[in-house]
Amino acid sequence: MSAALPWVFRGIASGLASSTSIPVGLELYSVRDALQKDSQGTVRAVAQMGYQVVEFYGPYFSWSEAQAKDMRKLMDELRIRCLSTHNDEDNFSPTKIEHTKALNLILGTKYVVQAWSDPKPTLEGWKGLADRLNDAAGKLAPAGLKVGYHNHDAEWKPVEGKRPIEILAANTKPEVMLQLDVGTCLEAGADPVAWIRANPGRIRSIHCKDWSPDPNIGYKTLFGEGKADWMGIFQAAESVGGIEYYLIEQEGSRYGELETARRCLEAFRKTHEGS
Repeated sequence: MSAALPWVFRGIASGLASSTSIPVGLELYSVRDALQKDSQGTVRAVAQMGYQVVEFYGPYFSWSEAQAKDMRKLMDELRIRCLSTHNDEDNFSPTKIEHTKALNLILGTKYVVQAWSDPKPTLEGWKGLADRLNDAAGKLAPAGLKVGYHNHDAEWKPVEGKRPIEILAANTKPEVMLQLDVGTCLEAGADPVAWIRANPGRIRSIHCKDWSPDPNIGYKTLFGEGKADWMGIFQAAESVGGIEYYLIEQEGSRYGELETARRCLEAFRKTHEGS
């Protein structure tokens, strides 16, 4: 695989990858309806668009190991990789973590990411979440898997005078990835560039989801048509953030799912090349 996929392994192995070696992928929630109808056909279509990475989300956990092996076989044929999966918090529980580990090892995943958490009313609640992430990281590390956490808007809203995202960053091990969702960060009024610079080496993947302050559009704006300062985000991610791969995510648009994914990839490449 390392010979077949040099763009991934150069970027990951170097630690600070050059912009041309950083792969771009798709969070498959972006094409969720198509994926539900035909998972293999959808992954094939995404690869044919030019995406180099996919991120499976919630429903993947219901797969058997045989189904995961079938998907891995397809990805190998397409020369596309799954570098991370999105998981419910319960996927790290004692009764589920072995299945989580098995599926991610089959898929060739590097990061097992907690996709969300219920907002906590106290800082102690957020510190408890950090402890659970550290515990999961310890349990998965012997298998070569790392843990990540994906923010939504709640993590940016102060609790007892501090932003929960800061509590998570300060109380998780350095090897726990802080996967930045740009759109929800912007919606909450936070600065994604400042956050990347404040957490060097922790922002190893980014959900490249734009956001418009127009309440009729919000997350349905296409990449590059919203408020995000993508040039600044790319520069920060690649100079200090420790970025290993980008993931485009879309929650709908004026186009169909696959057309939206295609247009966002095209816009991403044009913007990234000029950064």
